[in-house]
Amino acid sequence: MTAIIEGKPSGAAPARLLQVDAESSGQRLDNFLLRHLKGVPKTHVYRIIRSGEVRLNKGRTSADARVAEGDQVRLPPVRVVEKPVGAPLAPAREFPILMEDDWLIALNKPAGVAVHGGSGVSFGVIEQLRRARPEAKFLELVHRLDRETSGILLVAKRRSALTALQEQFRDRATGKTYLALVIGTWPEKLKVIDTPLHKYLQPDGERRVRTTTAEDPDGMRAVTLVKRARVMDACHAQGLPAMSLLQVTIKTGRTHQIRVHLASQGHAIAGDEKYGDFDLNKRLKKLGLPRMFLHAWRLQFDHPVTGERVQLQAELPAELAAFAAFPPP
Repeated sequence: MTAIIEGKPSGAAPARLLQVDAESSGQRLDNFLLRHLKGVPKTHVYRIIRSGEVRLNKGRTSADARVAEGDQVRLPPVRVVEKPVGAPLAPAREFPILMEDDWLIALNKPAGVAVHGGSGVSFGVIEQLRRARPEAKFLELVHRLDRETSGILLVAKRRSALTALQEQFRDRATGKTYLALVIGTWPEKLKVIDTPLHKYLQPDGERRVRTTTAEDPDGMRAVTLVKRARVMDACHAQGLPAMSLLQVTIKTGRTHQIRVHLASQGHAIAGDEKYGDFDLNKRLKKLGLPRMFLHAWRLQFDHPVTGERVQLQAELPAELAAFAAFPPP
């Protein structure tokens, strides 16, 4: 990667051109920029893309555009937030491994751990894994999970594996099924939610998502398949509404897709502090549900080298399994 300096405004890093090298070819533009703009808040990176200040081969572009070797990406002057002297580095940490070979790692991410640093988080899974494996030449996230979502997360160990796996996610060739506990009795006949989603920022900078219409130019199609596994009617004994355990398969991977789609049907995920019932969540926490009940349970994909279909499963964490059995029969 080469950078050409174009000028240096006072108080900011200079505008520059980045040339995409072979190792970065095939990456989404937002991921490419996040790697090269260390110390720049993620929200700002997305803002300069949307505003047109970032140019790909001299033209306006979008966050999900794919860069190719030889492309030129123009960056406007941006302020870099330097880490304070003595700021702690990401601690070395390994995570429970479901599968590993020379090409990829499938790990079982615990809830409460971000997948990467940014947006007020100093470090996440990928930074800790890199610290634990200093000899590894390449470790990159294939996809993402929300911080409070547990379950299967893929990390590529080679650029070719990353590109091949991300292409499968983009082409909907993977099978991603989550377990979610929602408030209320989910209608058994409601099996498909095909409603576009719109991402926006609140005045305080917090990222949110809402459902929208097909006419919304900023809406992105999102498809969620739902299978009701069982209904917990006995919750009434504790003064709680019925709850439903769902198997949720996503055909698209939009931000907060499951959380927003389920809540839009009047059945928010239990413990969801962003799209759920705040008062009910406080009661659920006292009764043993420590966090949002959403778990990346099963994942299917084609191995990037052998082509063999891989099927992985991460069982419910103990705290969710215990609550799913609540109240006792």
